[in-house]
Amino acid sequence: MSKTPAKASKPKVLQLGRAVEWPHTPEEAQIDRVPNPQRDTNYVVRFTAPEFTSLCPVTGQPDFAHLVIDYVPGQWLLESKSLKLFVASFRNHGAFHEDCTVAIGKRISAEIKPKWLRIGGYWYPRGGIPIDVFWQTGKLPKGMWIPDQGVAPYRGRG
Repeated sequence: MSKTPAKASKPKVLQLGRAVEWPHTPEEAQIDRVPNPQRDTNYVVRFTAPEFTSLCPVTGQPDFAHLVIDYVPGQWLLESKSLKLFVASFRNHGAFHEDCTVAIGKRISAEIKPKWLRIGGYWYPRGGIPIDVFWQTGKLPKGMWIPDQGVAPYRGRG
């Protein structure tokens, strides 16, 4: 009995340059990558999402954060439109601050396989307590300079 060869999976079509539906969930969101034309050079790419929104999984109230994602690309670059759509997919997603921050970092890392990645989630206070969450992959390549993420610790009005 002969086996039918497995179908080759269709390559993903980039979302860039065309109208696409907003993803309803982070799992549904497609993260696109493009070839890194400078893969023989170590350098840092930074994305900032100062208006990140998700929902508290207990109360359903909105939570807000300023996200900063730094990475040293390998073979792939993270395509920015797909990142925007992925980040927006959290608007109706219920998860704790820690889960959102780490899940975003892990998903991006799995998709683009950077040499190094760091995400800082600077969450605005609810209940009087701000929460900052940080996650990174492995060790920074030798000789790399990484700028401060530039988000001051929350100090309130004082």
